[in-house]
Amino acid sequence: MPDHVPRWELRFRAPVVSFPTWAPGAPNRILFASSESGTYQLHVLDLDTGERRQITREPVGVIAGELSHDGEWAVWHRDVTGDESGTFVAAPFAGGDAEPLVEGIPTGWDQGIALGRHRTAAVVANREGFGVYVSTDGRPATRLAWSPESIELGGANAMVGAGTEAGALSADDSLLCVEHAEHGDLIHPALRILDAETGQVVADLRDEGKALNAFAWSPVPGDQRLVIGHERNGEKAPAIWDLETGKVTEISLPWDRLTEAAGWWPDASALLLVETRFGRHRLHRYDIASRELTELPIGDGSLTGARVRPDGEVWYRLQRGEHPGISYALGRDEPVLEAPGAAPPGRPFIEWSYDNGHGQTVHGWRVEPEDVPKPWPTLFLIHGGPTSIDLDRWTPEAQAYVDAGFQVAMLNYRGSIGFGAAWRDELIGNIGWPEVEDILAGLEDLVAAGLADPARAVIAGWSWGGYLTLLMHGMHPERFLAGVAGVPVGDYAAGYEDLSPLLQAYDRALLGGAPADVPELMAERSPISYVDHVTAPLLILAGENDSRCPIRQVLIYTDRLKARGQPHELYVFSTGHSSFEVDERTRQIGVILDFLARTVPGIRRLPGVGTAPGAGNGPQPPGTTAAGRMVEAVGIPSTK
Repeated sequence: MPDHVPRWELRFRAPVVSFPTWAPGAPNRILFASSESGTYQLHVLDLDTGERRQITREPVGVIAGELSHDGEWAVWHRDVTGDESGTFVAAPFAGGDAEPLVEGIPTGWDQGIALGRHRTAAVVANREGFGVYVSTDGRPATRLAWSPESIELGGANAMVGAGTEAGALSADDSLLCVEHAEHGDLIHPALRILDAETGQVVADLRDEGKALNAFAWSPVPGDQRLVIGHERNGEKAPAIWDLETGKVTEISLPWDRLTEAAGWWPDASALLLVETRFGRHRLHRYDIASRELTELPIGDGSLTGARVRPDGEVWYRLQRGEHPGISYALGRDEPVLEAPGAAPPGRPFIEWSYDNGHGQTVHGWRVEPEDVPKPWPTLFLIHGGPTSIDLDRWTPEAQAYVDAGFQVAMLNYRGSIGFGAAWRDELIGNIGWPEVEDILAGLEDLVAAGLADPARAVIAGWSWGGYLTLLMHGMHPERFLAGVAGVPVGDYAAGYEDLSPLLQAYDRALLGGAPADVPELMAERSPISYVDHVTAPLLILAGENDSRCPIRQVLIYTDRLKARGQPHELYVFSTGHSSFEVDERTRQIGVILDFLARTVPGIRRLPGVGTAPGAGNGPQPPGTTAAGRMVEAVGIPSTK
């Protein structure tokens, strides 16, 4: 990397390597995603020979894949536009061109794939519904089940564990677990076990008004135990569902915090548990026979992966505010998988909590700038989801704003996960307003503590965070000096029409119906209803092929801003909900830093900001580059 590249940009350009997966039958064959080529692509590593190489060259990038059971094939979902719809393909581990995975699995949205010993299972969604497809021994796949409501493979909603690789097909390929919402409530899915050959329903499990998720089947062939997540006692906790007896045995834990099972030890004698403790993770071994719980030493931070290897060794990937995720083996100091090159360190995350005015405690994080007098200009960086969580994590975006002189505040508003099912479910039929209240209470807390300058407060966020940014500026235009809304929801009802099938199902569960079914809620909670109240300058970023926050509804919102001459800028990039290209991600943050330098007094213009094409230099000619571009710039005043 050239010496002149600024620190904020170096953090984005330093390669990132994901937590690896491996072939169950050939565990020394490793697959992982890396940004080292300039775009996130899949790479393979043979631990026996040390050979490591890139295996995909997808034009929009790819961030996840699986290895076949024997390790001979790498499999991924090919999406050529960024809208997340596509086909499953496979390429030889040893090298060669990709080809369709198996005949009979249609094009659509990926709702999970599992590669068993001799069966492949996948769930694919299209505009008509959700289909479950199974191929045996490479023969054309047949559709075993279909529903107009959402279906995902078991394990699809695991945060840290092995996902569908462990939660879908049983170890002997005879049973298939799916998470479904045929009852119309995707937020509280049920579990169904199918005969993987015939599609016959073997068992159903549903907890009315509570979520059930699958984590992992026992790795022992013939053992029909599945470790699941339930909410019978409030927060998600693990239990073992024995399909042979039908019994569900809850695992008693000495805490009431979000806990997932990341997998089993190879002989099925113990489970690897991941506890979420106020935005950081802890790992535990749970012995099933003795019920003994042992904490495993991993250090402070949050996990983006943890699993037990076939030899019993525990691998995990740990990150925190100061450094990117690094994959380790428990008890070994040296990483098991490293990125080529290191990022400049970030500032530490400081835990923060406050009362939201309803007698509830909101948990969050602060990152403080260096050499800037208090009270600080403060940027509220609001997470998406809404069913997500801000963790102690590596985020070059937040660190760039800190470099510019901001205190960055992140908070887990009502609707976030990790603080109980009731906290998450407060948004059902009640979107937007609880989060806005929690954000405003956070601002008031920091101002009262002398940490935030109320005249230089900014709100920013992506996806649901972008929705809340626009809603906040419409409902409370006096509270924030400027706003940055990345891939936001501007017109909720219009956006629903263009969403992917899974996101439409999620909206129906969250809202209590499609937007047309809840017109009063839409009138109250959609940013378009308040667009004429906006007074602060806004920067809005949107993806042309986004199927989560579609661009048409963004343009409806910005057209309203433009019609009244409200200062704003619109930056459009050519893929979907996010870009997997390092240059484009860096360019977007440069655009944001330039906007903030022009709108917030006292903010530093960082080196390299405002010099790249599209980075705050006004509208760019459309169609001249595949890079994102500023397509609209209306009257943003400069403070410089």
